[in-house]
Amino acid sequence: MSDAPALSAESGRQAPLQPNAVVAVLALAGITVSLMQTLVIPIVPELPNYLHASASNAAWAVTATLLAAAVATPVAGRLGDMFGKRLMLLVSLVLLVAGSVVCALSDSLVPMIVGRTLQGLAAPVVPLGISIMRDELPPERLAGSTALMSASLGVGGALGLPAAAFIAGHFDWHVLFWTSATLGVVAVALVLALVPESRVRTGGRFDAVGALGMAIGLVSLLLAISKGADWGWASGTTLGLFAVTVVVLTAWGFFELRTGQPLVDLRTTARRQVLFTNLASVAFGFSMFAMALVLPQLLQLPTQTGYGLGRSMMTVGLVMAPQGLVMMATAPVSAMITKSRGPKITLMIGAVVVAAGYGLNIVLMSQVWHLVLVSCIIGAGVGFAYGAMPALIMGAVPASETAAANSLNTLMRSIGTSVASAVAGVILAQLTISLGGYALPSENGFKVVMAIGAGAAVLAFLLASFLPRHRPAGAETAEAAAPEPEAETVR
Repeated sequence: MSDAPALSAESGRQAPLQPNAVVAVLALAGITVSLMQTLVIPIVPELPNYLHASASNAAWAVTATLLAAAVATPVAGRLGDMFGKRLMLLVSLVLLVAGSVVCALSDSLVPMIVGRTLQGLAAPVVPLGISIMRDELPPERLAGSTALMSASLGVGGALGLPAAAFIAGHFDWHVLFWTSATLGVVAVALVLALVPESRVRTGGRFDAVGALGMAIGLVSLLLAISKGADWGWASGTTLGLFAVTVVVLTAWGFFELRTGQPLVDLRTTARRQVLFTNLASVAFGFSMFAMALVLPQLLQLPTQTGYGLGRSMMTVGLVMAPQGLVMMATAPVSAMITKSRGPKITLMIGAVVVAAGYGLNIVLMSQVWHLVLVSCIIGAGVGFAYGAMPALIMGAVPASETAAANSLNTLMRSIGTSVASAVAGVILAQLTISLGGYALPSENGFKVVMAIGAGAAVLAFLLASFLPRHRPAGAETAEAAAPEPEAETVR
């Protein structure tokens, strides 16, 4: 393409750009997608009755979303870099709407799993939104906007729980999915109206073999982690899946290093800044989800245990909701620290705050307000960290690889949450008390999980300490926001 048409197209497109509107729409899309994390939590105990299935089979309505998200996130990121980030964002939102409608019309297991799988395929919305911001926003707006977009992962989950609990308690359960479909339609319309498409593309050929290899490896890993407790950690199925993971991902890595246009550029991923940010993301994903597993159980366990608070699911949602608001409020503070001291310092501050929150939770867990306070402290720390991660990633990769790099970082967080679920499940299943003939998690079990959550945050702090220092004053953010000239060709 010649430069003249590209410039005229750019000038015609950029004139009506409204940064505030773009940020608001993308954040809304991110919150809408993250609602899928908590949408079914209030109805999980009733899913076997609703779907006429066993409890183990009904659990696939949750597992399917996790697996689909893991596969879709890196693939959609690469496709976004190749063919347009806004295009892939819209595809993801349309899949969310389609999945929600399928679930809303379901009364049996198979269509529910299909619908939840389609909802999981919408997971790339957040990393795609961050990448669009890098391409479209002025440099001075980038840090705060990406921090807000990154925090939307937690905001939607926290705010969605009380809303889902209210809907499930007062209406037919299908209304949950009609509501998510409606939010998805609104998000699609707003993206079409207000979000421009970037000209920053890599072009080239899609690495189908790499995508298949990564899908097999990730599905095997996450299946083994999420179902290991049910199947038995020493069972042939679980060990076989772990073996498949090692073999397939090792072969996949060798293939990616030798192909000309890989799905994931492992050489870029191995750069110190990208590598340690991704490792810290795994630790933070673990730490954040540990709280989401502990607090609801403490609130709902009967008071006869001596430590349970005997509250309803609606109360659980209301206790967790302030955490999402705190994460949203923390985003601009995170951006200010990133501009003045660099994202490394912001990430380390977040790790310290999260570790302090878990430490406080070990001694304060006997009152509802204790858990509100702890969730807000941990939410603030996560808000700092999640705001810093996109800045670290985008400061180390070219503009033409932004979506793929951010998608991989999001995947690392998801792996951390999956590991947290498995580890916490094993601990709480082993440290129990007997009440009325039923085995319930013990107080010490919860304290052990919280201590491990604090340890994961400390690990993230140590990993962040290996990150290179950044110039304060946000110079690196401006550089990260500027697209590379050779990447601005649409092919």
